[in-house]
Amino acid sequence: MNILYLHGLKSTLKEKKRRILENYGNVFAPDIDYSKEHIQPLQILQNYPDIEINVIIGSSMGALNGYIISDWIGRPALLFNPPLSKHPENINLPKEKFTRVASSKQILLGGKDDVVDPKETLAFLSDHLQEDELELKIYPGLGHRIPLELFEEQVSHFFSKLCY
Repeated sequence: MNILYLHGLKSTLKEKKRRILENYGNVFAPDIDYSKEHIQPLQILQNYPDIEINVIIGSSMGALNGYIISDWIGRPALLFNPPLSKHPENINLPKEKFTRVASSKQILLGGKDDVVDPKETLAFLSDHLQEDELELKIYPGLGHRIPLELFEEQVSHFFSKLCY
């Protein structure tokens, strides 16, 4: 199992979260500079030309890129507080070179997120519902940061639904 983890703006994958993910497979976590360009799905995947990515996990800006990559390559995604309202209307990606499968998504939103407005994300999702499976969880008291225990719980739930 190859896991692509995409961190958020001005962040990195912390060691404790990496260890949780390593229980499920090989973790590929590029350092991404979002300061000049927020949307980078092609650049991210070009880091791994010979790796078959099985799942995408992302947080914040990484979750937005993860959403786009999941749709493009047809892989399941676990997304924490994705700013989907920033999704470009006409993203121009080349034809897929991947074998597509269902790109189900598990999305977790913090109801008290003061960085990514959960209402904007919900509005985007209501306007862009697809045929792919979507599991949406809103934690009313949660802000933008994902506590380690919640991260571990959501990762475990996400992988329990996959047939790998």
